[in-house]
Amino acid sequence: MNTQAANKRIRLIMDLRTKGIVDTDVLSAIERTPREEFVPAHSRDQAWEDMALPIGLGQTISQPLVVAKMSEALEIMDRDMVLEIGTGCGYQCAVLSHLARRVYTIERHKHLSIDAQKRLERLKIRNITAIVADGMKGWPTINGSNPAPFDKIIVTAAARAKPPQALFDQLKIGGKMIIPVGISGDQMLKLYKRESEEAYSVRDILPVRFVPLLPDISDEKNDMI
Repeated sequence: MNTQAANKRIRLIMDLRTKGIVDTDVLSAIERTPREEFVPAHSRDQAWEDMALPIGLGQTISQPLVVAKMSEALEIMDRDMVLEIGTGCGYQCAVLSHLARRVYTIERHKHLSIDAQKRLERLKIRNITAIVADGMKGWPTINGSNPAPFDKIIVTAAARAKPPQALFDQLKIGGKMIIPVGISGDQMLKLYKRESEEAYSVRDILPVRFVPLLPDISDEKNDMI
């Protein structure tokens, strides 16, 4: 990283502090994750700005403040197993990889998932397992094995009215899930905690703008890049 990029990174971390991010582990994880590796080449001069950027297929890399807020709200411990719905370019799960024991991430766009896995391998991030699947159904059983239930779940696409039941079912009692909820233009980032087999608490974190949470594996021949 050149001096200019390093200075931008420092300014971003300071900016996140002034905007209320206090968890030093989260700030460290963001500082250690080279965001310029996760954005298209033509956007690299903006990689360390506090803004969302397009990554193709109608998807975006989230604003660093939102990444930090979501990560901080989950209170991730170093022994936690985390499920992420919506791998995208891999940036959020790369940040999570510095906080959790293991991250399982699902993407419905095969092209995005393949590219994200290549980036993570290049950066030598080893504690992430990525698949292409319908994230609304949670992590599938593969060869008779399933890591669920998870300590934490993070969803980087907006549920229309409420989180999918399959995700609640894969959350441990005492576990937390963060997910944007609502239609475009009226979304709220919500934090759910599973209090018992049947009971959940919920609180609002902040208004956000995310792409919608959609079912099935994408037919990319019909996607706009």
